[in-house]
Amino acid sequence: MGKPTGFLEVERQDRKYAPVADRLTHFNEFVIDLSDQEVSSQGARCMDCGIPFCHNGCPVNNIIPDWNDLVYRGQWREALEVLHTTNNFPEVTGRICPAPCQESCTLNLESMPVSIKTIECAIVDKGWKEGWIKPQIAPHKSGKQVAVVGSGPAGMACAQQLARAGHSVVVFERQEKIGGLVRFGIPDFKLDKSLLDRRMGQMRAEGVEFHTNINVGVDLPAQKLLDDFDAVVLTGGAEKPRDLSVPGRDLNGVHFAMDYLRGNTKKVQGLESPQDKFISAEGKHVLVIGGGDTGSDCIGTSNRLGAASVTQIEIMPQPPQQEDKDSVWPYWPNKMRTSSSQEEGCDRQWSVATKQFNDDGNGNVTSATCIKVEWNKDENGNWQMSEVEGSKFEIKADLVTLAMGFVHPVHEGMLEELGVELDERGNVRGLTEGSAAYMTSIPGVYSAGDMRRGQSLVVWAIREGRQCAQAVDQYLMGSSELPR
Repeated sequence: MGKPTGFLEVERQDRKYAPVADRLTHFNEFVIDLSDQEVSSQGARCMDCGIPFCHNGCPVNNIIPDWNDLVYRGQWREALEVLHTTNNFPEVTGRICPAPCQESCTLNLESMPVSIKTIECAIVDKGWKEGWIKPQIAPHKSGKQVAVVGSGPAGMACAQQLARAGHSVVVFERQEKIGGLVRFGIPDFKLDKSLLDRRMGQMRAEGVEFHTNINVGVDLPAQKLLDDFDAVVLTGGAEKPRDLSVPGRDLNGVHFAMDYLRGNTKKVQGLESPQDKFISAEGKHVLVIGGGDTGSDCIGTSNRLGAASVTQIEIMPQPPQQEDKDSVWPYWPNKMRTSSSQEEGCDRQWSVATKQFNDDGNGNVTSATCIKVEWNKDENGNWQMSEVEGSKFEIKADLVTLAMGFVHPVHEGMLEELGVELDERGNVRGLTEGSAAYMTSIPGVYSAGDMRRGQSLVVWAIREGRQCAQAVDQYLMGSSELPR
């Protein structure tokens, strides 16, 4: 549990960022890491709290107090072993996870939680540097073959676990490289993609086979997977973006955020992609609609491309600066957060709805007509939105990115061909508990991650991928020693 009095003796310290003026000149990571000694001191702050709420705060149920204590004592390799028992890709979560574990830390009652995310990242980075991370090759092969469709964190975690159980695993990805939205949807300045390549090397050595540029249900019949494999796992994500049905939506310069981000990340990674063309923000007035992480990524990308201005609007009201700990902790709170990209420069506005996009007469967007909205509860206690009369205004914009989230997986192609049952939200239906955990309506066909649960966090994807692997192993072999 670290040092019993550490939280009283050691001040909280976390990673810092390079100056804005410096980091805006490139697309590389810009986080300034703590030294090993500083990380060890932060591990000492993990108090003997009795009930480690961080366990439940973390969707992958990381054994956080244990590796905090090991780092504090200088036992880094042992800390790495503990970390890897629950998380296949801590180098990813240590960079892009929003860290719900820190919100549920007991010390967060005083708004000074243990720097869990920083310690996690330091452990795995040191593990790679020291050469401690090796392939875990199964001693025996099962003779069973499993197809995993989609190579995001859910698919990758599932594939790695199944390979370590001795199964022959083939991963199918429709993009040019493995990684899903983690590869092309998240900018390189947040996650160096060489980290994915390094982990892929480990997985190849463990027996995982990767096939790219294959869109199952389009380039390859889904039925062929059912014919050729003993089990199939669907982990294609929730890639159907939420659209904005207002006049002017079809104007040039109005794009889904993921189209914008994919085109840019592929250019940064040196890839030419006819279907994901590069969209430049240089010299443009950029309007980002949506206040989440995807919108934040659009801001950071636009500033690096030399945008003239960046405005971000959110239809929900501005969150409070500080949550009410007594009513929220240890759960994820709604409070004001400023990302590194927002810190780099943008005009943020809340309680704003978009009414229409305006053009220059030649089909190009030049501005957006917006209106202020209010949120009030009705007689049943449900929040209702109403427009503020006389509050219309315009925002100059010749590039608009729609970053309002994703509604469900893409149905056309694979899911329609298979005919799997969908839930009321349009996701692939499948339970997480019981003898048929993660199985779809088709025996032997499983689904995990955003394709099953809807748009969510990377840690939930890893959790579901791991649990799905255990369910598939149980289905194929009658029992499983994989962790759940």
